[in-house]
Amino acid sequence: MNDDPSSFDDVLPTDSPQDSHWAIAPHGGRLDSVLSVVSGVSRTQVQTWLELGIVRVGGKVSAKGSLALRGGETLTWTPPPPAPSLVKPEHIPLTVLFEDEYLIAVDKPAGMLTHPAGQIVTGTLVNALLGRVPLALEGEDFGIEGYRPGIVHRLDQDTSGVIVVAKTRDAHARLAQMFADRRTNKQYLAITERVPSAVTLEAAIGRHPVAKTRMSVNGNNARDAKTDFAVLASAPAVKPAFALVKARIYTGRTHQIRVHLQHLKTPVLGDAVYGKPSPFIKRQALHAYKLEFTHPITQLPLNIQCSPPEDFVSAWLAVGGVWQPEIWGLEVAKPRRLDA
Repeated sequence: MNDDPSSFDDVLPTDSPQDSHWAIAPHGGRLDSVLSVVSGVSRTQVQTWLELGIVRVGGKVSAKGSLALRGGETLTWTPPPPAPSLVKPEHIPLTVLFEDEYLIAVDKPAGMLTHPAGQIVTGTLVNALLGRVPLALEGEDFGIEGYRPGIVHRLDQDTSGVIVVAKTRDAHARLAQMFADRRTNKQYLAITERVPSAVTLEAAIGRHPVAKTRMSVNGNNARDAKTDFAVLASAPAVKPAFALVKARIYTGRTHQIRVHLQHLKTPVLGDAVYGKPSPFIKRQALHAYKLEFTHPITQLPLNIQCSPPEDFVSAWLAVGGVWQPEIWGLEVAKPRRLDA
């Protein structure tokens, strides 16, 4: 196949702006999926382009992401200019766990939102990151869920731990696809009220039929959700007994671990939404301690870990537990630095 762009004068639109891009579909598949790969943006962003009518296949405007490509088609697109950012960089200290020119992974503290949402536009992880690094920026970042450059996964506001953010569009698109394809290993630590069974729970999660801010097993528009639970230790001296639990999630549903543990009748300690407040900790005792994946650009394996914060460990000690991370195999690498 001839990849010389001059040979496509008959299919490239003559009225294309100078900032138009083009590529040859390298393989068959859905238009939105193929264009995401060749353009380096997410499928959500591609869908926005399709709705704007700025994508052409063989010179013809296409608005269907499901359009089946055979491979070899000429794709052209003209990205609109990004909207101005309403979110300001802030100098907020961050514990950096890993960083290169494509990615940055940090230990998100409990109480910090991942990205601006609603009326909250300051004090978030995105604000803190913008204060020190450029992040992948796409038009989709100004959607109904708030401004979220570089974000491919989230942690609840009161959940602490490892989160990775993309610094380039290419890394963002590839990393987002990796999470969507479930090619990551995400592990958490939780303190639970009562001791759950060591189990793999597959129970769909959807919006609670009454409390619209909550999720529930088999709720409205439920989607598949799978979590592995393993009990690392128990503290039976205090009634009811408490447990230190390791959870691995295969899907990324909202509040997944919290909802699944509630379903097992062993809610997360301090979870005021799916359990009850606790005198031992002022938030849900949930910490994302490990994230494993293949680097989307270098293809090197990454294993990023961080220890639970002081309030988590103190809560476990307060309910009668003994802190023995070396026995549980929690070999946690020390953070690289604290950036101010």
